[in-house]
Amino acid sequence: MRIKFNRLLGLLCVLCAMFMTIPAFAIDEPLSAIKGKVLTNDGAPVAYVAVQIKEKNKGTLTNENGEFVFKRMQPGHYTIQVMLIGYKSVTKEVDVEQDQILSVEIQLEGTNQQLQEVIINSNRNKYKVDEVSGSLRLKTPLLEVPQNIQVISSELMADQQTFDIVDGITRNVSGATRVGHWDNQYAQIRMRGSKLPAFRNGMNIEASWGPTAEDAAMIDRIEFVKGPAGFMLAAGEPGGFYNVVTKKPTGVTRGSANISMGSFSTYRAALDFDGKLSKDGKFLYRLNLAGQQKDFYTKYNYSNRYLVAPVLKYIVDDRTSITLEYTYQASRYLANGNYQFSPKGFLDEGISNDFFYADPALTPGKLRDHSVYVYLDHKLNDRWQAHAQVAYFNFAMVANSVWASSVAANGDMKRYFSIGDEAGENRFAQFSLSGEEYTGSIRHRILAGVDMGNKKFWGDFRTLVPDLQINSTTVFNVYNPIYNIDAKNLPVIDRSQSVRTRAGGSNYVNAVNYTSAYVQDELAFFNDKLRLSIAGRFTHAETVAKSKTASIVSNVVSPRIGLSYSIDKTTSVYALYDQSFVPQAGVDSSGNAFEPVKGNDLEVGIKKEWFGGRLVSSVTGYRIARQNAVVTTGFVDSRGATVSEAIGETTTKGIEADINGEILPGLNANLNYAYTDSKVTKDGPGKTTTTVGNKTPNTAAHVTNAWLSYRLGKGPLTGFGASAGIQWQAERVAGTAAAPYEIPSYFRTDAGLSWSKGKYGISLLVNNLLDNRKLMTAASMTNVANVGTYYSYIVEARRNFRMTINYRF
Repeated sequence: MRIKFNRLLGLLCVLCAMFMTIPAFAIDEPLSAIKGKVLTNDGAPVAYVAVQIKEKNKGTLTNENGEFVFKRMQPGHYTIQVMLIGYKSVTKEVDVEQDQILSVEIQLEGTNQQLQEVIINSNRNKYKVDEVSGSLRLKTPLLEVPQNIQVISSELMADQQTFDIVDGITRNVSGATRVGHWDNQYAQIRMRGSKLPAFRNGMNIEASWGPTAEDAAMIDRIEFVKGPAGFMLAAGEPGGFYNVVTKKPTGVTRGSANISMGSFSTYRAALDFDGKLSKDGKFLYRLNLAGQQKDFYTKYNYSNRYLVAPVLKYIVDDRTSITLEYTYQASRYLANGNYQFSPKGFLDEGISNDFFYADPALTPGKLRDHSVYVYLDHKLNDRWQAHAQVAYFNFAMVANSVWASSVAANGDMKRYFSIGDEAGENRFAQFSLSGEEYTGSIRHRILAGVDMGNKKFWGDFRTLVPDLQINSTTVFNVYNPIYNIDAKNLPVIDRSQSVRTRAGGSNYVNAVNYTSAYVQDELAFFNDKLRLSIAGRFTHAETVAKSKTASIVSNVVSPRIGLSYSIDKTTSVYALYDQSFVPQAGVDSSGNAFEPVKGNDLEVGIKKEWFGGRLVSSVTGYRIARQNAVVTTGFVDSRGATVSEAIGETTTKGIEADINGEILPGLNANLNYAYTDSKVTKDGPGKTTTTVGNKTPNTAAHVTNAWLSYRLGKGPLTGFGASAGIQWQAERVAGTAAAPYEIPSYFRTDAGLSWSKGKYGISLLVNNLLDNRKLMTAASMTNVANVGTYYSYIVEARRNFRMTINYRF
C-alpha cells in the first residue's frame, strides 16, 4: 500500500515529539568557550584530527587550519586530549572561568610506539562528521545548520572499497539514487526528484555529459547538500548538489599504499603521499596516484584508468596561504555503458548477464581530463577571513559508438555506428568574505561573495553507418550474439579537423555564462540557542545553445530564510525557505535552449546527537516546487544518449531519516531511509497532451540503505573487523513525463571481513552477496515504426569480490 505524504508528515511530528520536549528559552547559558590550534613539533597545523574533552566525553575535529572550538562551556577544570597516528597522545589540562574564551595551543610529538593503539582508536566514530569542509564556506556546525547536509567520509568509502564516485556512493545518503547511463565515465546522481549537479571544491563543474567520475584516490570527503544552497555557492539546484572535496596537504608527514584485486580481472594500485617540502613546514605537498585495470561483467568491455593529483601549499605566514592543485584523469575503454536490449521487456531471461551490445573490433575510446585550482586564504584578523579561488577545466574524448536502431521480435538487432568525440572547457572564479561581529548580545555570522563561471561544450556524434553488419552472412542477435565485425565494414573516421570545428551548427554546441553575488547574515540570540539566517543572491546568466539565436539571458534575485533552535546541547530543530536558480546547458529536440531551473523549497527537520556526540540522527520533511525541469524522453540520439525535454513544473514531497556514527565502541553505522513523492503539477509550454499527475521519471518512492562495520579494539583478535550492508529501492519510475512506468524493485546485499594491525591492513568485500541478477539501474523503451518497441536497460554485475591490502607509512 502506498504511503501518503500527509500521513508521513504526521509521522515526522511523532518522531519529533519522541526526540525532545521543547523548554522555554534559556538566557543564562554560559558564554565560556575553549578555542585552540593543534600543531606538529615543527609548527605546521594539523587538519581534521580528533580533539576530546575527557570530563565531558565531548569531541570535535580540527578544521583545515588545525583549529578547534568547544562552545558553551561551564566554568571548571578540563582535560583536552589529542591522538594522531604516528604521534604521542597529548593531554593538556585547562581551567575555564565564567564568560571566558580560553585560547590553547597543543603541539604533537612524533613516535612509533603508540602507532597500533592510535590506529585502532581511529576506527572509532569514523562515520560521523561535525562540520562541512571549508569549500562550502560555512562556519556553523552541522548540528546547527538549518538544512539537511550529509557527509560521506573517506573512512566510510575505504570500508566499502569504493573505487570512484559512481561506485556505490549513493547508498550512504537518504534518497540518493544513481542512473546507470554511461556510468563507465560519468556520475548521474538523483535526489528529491531531480538530477544533482556535480560540485568539486565548492564550484559547480556540471557539464553536458559529465563531469568525469572522480577517482576515490583523490577524494577526501563527499558532501550531499539537500535543497537549494545559493547562500553557500550562489547557484543551487532545487534538489541539492553533491560536493567532492579533494585531498589537501595536512602538514603531517605520512603516506599509504593500497593494492586491490577483484572479479572480472580487476587490478588497482593507489599511493598517497603527504608531507613537507621545507624544514620550516611552510611548503607542503600532497600527491595521489592511482592506476586501475577493470574488465566489466559484460563480455569484452573494459575501462582502464589512471590518476595523477599533486597539490602544493605554501604558508606565507600565520595569516596567509596559497595552494595550487592539479588533477589529471585518463581512461581507455571499449564502450561507455553496459546496456542490454530486448524486444520482450525488461530483465529478459533469454539474455545473459554478460551480454555486450558493442564489438571487440571497435577502436577503444580515450578520455583525458585536466583541472587546475589555485586557492588563496587570508585572515584579516581573529574574526574575519577572505578566500579566493580560480579553476580551469579541459576535457577531451576521442571515441566511437554503436547503438540499436531496432530490435526485431526474434532478437535480430540493427546497430548504427557513430562518432563519439567531445570537448569541454570550463573557467571558474570565486571570492568570499566571512566573519563574526556582535551588536549587543546578538552574534552576527556574515558570509558574502561572488561566483563566476563559463562552461563550453562541443560534441560530434554524427552517424556514419546506419546498419553496421558483422559480415555478409551474419546478423547480430541479442539471444545469440556473434562478435568481431569485419574490418571492411568499419568506416575510417576523418578527424583532420578539431571536434570544435566539426560540431559547428549541430545541437551539441552550448555555453553557459553566469555571475552571481550573495550575502548571508546568521543572527544568534539567547547565547546562540536561536539562530536566524537571512540571505539573498543575484544571478546574471546567459545560456547559448547551437547559435546566438538559441540564447537565454536571465537576471534573478533569490531569497533565503532559515531558523534553527538548539533545544539543548545535543538537539536542534530547524525550518527553511529557499528559492533557487541555475542555468541549464543543452537543447531540446527542436534545438531550443532549456530555460533555467527555478525552485521553491520548504523544509523542516530535527537533528540530535546521542551517546556523548558519537552518533547523530536527523529527520527531515520537505516540499519542492521545481519549474522547467528537464527529463529524458526515452528516445536516443546518434550517440545512444537520451534526448531530453522540458516539463512545466514538478512538485516533490518527502521525508528523510539519517543515522551515522558509533553505536557501540568499534561498531559504526550508516543508516538511512527516504520516502519521495514527485509528480508533474504543470504542463510545459506548447504541450498538446497533459502530463499533470504523472510521476516524475527516474524516481523511487522508497529508498532504504544500511551499512554496519565492527572492529575489535582489544583482546587476542584485536584489529579484526566485519561489515555488511543492504540497498533497497521500491516503487521506481522510469520513462517520460507523458508516459511513466514502474520498473522492478532493487535489493542488494554486501558483506566483508577485514584485519588491521600496526601499519598493515587487509580487507575482503563481496558485492551482491545473494547474487541478484535483476539489479536494474537504467531503463527506457523505444518504439520503431514497422518494427515495434525495444527495451534497453542496465543490470549490475552478478556476485563479485574485491580484496585490498593497505600499508601505512
